[in-house]
Amino acid sequence: MDQITKYLIRHTINPEEERLVIRGFFKLVHWHNTGAAWSMFKDSNALLAVVAVAALLGLYFSRHHFEAHTLSGQFALGLIFGGILGNLMDRIFVDHVTDFLYFYIQRRGGPEAYFPAFNIADSGISIGVALIFLISLRQGAQDNEGGVTQGQTQ
Repeated sequence: MDQITKYLIRHTINPEEERLVIRGFFKLVHWHNTGAAWSMFKDSNALLAVVAVAALLGLYFSRHHFEAHTLSGQFALGLIFGGILGNLMDRIFVDHVTDFLYFYIQRRGGPEAYFPAFNIADSGISIGVALIFLISLRQGAQDNEGGVTQGQTQ
């Protein structure tokens, strides 16, 4: 889904063009991002591709720490892996990440208050990380209900 939506954006909206979807709230844009989140590390596309590969390898080899044996853990890790791969494919084949979802609030008489543009891959990573966090919280609560604390055995 990530690559399909990015392809559609690249072929229907010119770079730096905006398409209003909901006035004062949401636009489709076509922005090139050679950095990371919020355009940090701008113009570091190659370095960030290497970091993405390292992150994929690190997550793969440490997946047992993230409830990978459960369906919810597999789903969360799938979202993270898919998101990283989606943006990595952009970095390799397009030389930048295509961001296109832009949410904002138009202030009266002032500039927009906005959230940086993002894409489906970014959403997958964010949702996956949030799910891993919730799974970990739930697992910690279940461990505490059972009377098991860190460093003790039953």
